[in-house]
Amino acid sequence: MSKLVIVGTVAFDAIETPFGKTDKILGGAATYIGLSASQFNVDAAAVSVVGGDFPQEYLDLLTDRTINIDGVEIVKDGKTFFWSGKYHNDMNSRDTLVTELNVLETFNPIVPDAYKDAEIVMLGNLHPLVQLGVLEQMTKKPKLAILDTMDFWMNIALDDLKNVISKIDVITINDEEARQLSGEYSLVNAAKKIHAMGPKYVVIKKGEHGALLFHDNDMFYAPALPLAEVFDPTGAGDTFAGGFAGYLAKSGDISFENMKKAVIYGSTLASFCVEKFGTERMVNLKPEDVKTRLKQFKKLTQFDIELN
Repeated sequence: MSKLVIVGTVAFDAIETPFGKTDKILGGAATYIGLSASQFNVDAAAVSVVGGDFPQEYLDLLTDRTINIDGVEIVKDGKTFFWSGKYHNDMNSRDTLVTELNVLETFNPIVPDAYKDAEIVMLGNLHPLVQLGVLEQMTKKPKLAILDTMDFWMNIALDDLKNVISKIDVITINDEEARQLSGEYSLVNAAKKIHAMGPKYVVIKKGEHGALLFHDNDMFYAPALPLAEVFDPTGAGDTFAGGFAGYLAKSGDISFENMKKAVIYGSTLASFCVEKFGTERMVNLKPEDVKTRLKQFKKLTQFDIELN
């Protein structure tokens, strides 16, 4: 089993969807990634920052799931990062209502010494310079460095983003971000352009339409599990990334064939995340729930056909 370093926000979210709304609840990329990866009982550490307003019970929730929080800085006189958003009826688009960077504005990530030799590093959505700062702290080159990013950084820090992209092995982005980053509308051509920037593997997330995995001339597609109800898509992409990274950390196999399984695990775990507001479903998720849904995935995607 490999050590896993998870870098990203641990935050407060306030969410409104057609199904209801919440006050401040637990959120953040590192939170979703960590809760998802914890399904594999891997040796994981979160690297993030929170303010003095962050409840101890939320930190305990992470440690209860064997996520090391030595790398989570607590700024006693600071306020935790806060994001508020409202989803449209299609649940694919949303409006950001409030973004308060707070302690994140001056965040300087510190990787715990015991995890500076981690084999897998999951760089959640943060400023590219913060992501790069984490890679530079590793005492040896990780077996696999995975990066998640978004259009915001493409708009304001493209050169820094391209620099960190050149140093990682896997990039996970959504379809519109892949088009923006590459300048190509076709996702196949977009993946080729992004490959040329450095990553060996490109994962393009398509929300309710699944995910694509590209490596050289190989391509794999995993659908999203059709769900009767989607309450809150917040964190689904990070949950996917956590499942993907967690499975690879547990198996220790980073071949393309095994990454196919990692994509399936990521999609499976993301399908749970959207069933409740915030982290509620992931906090209460049981291993037997995951097994049952994996069987559904297998039934959905496997078939026999005679080729003459």
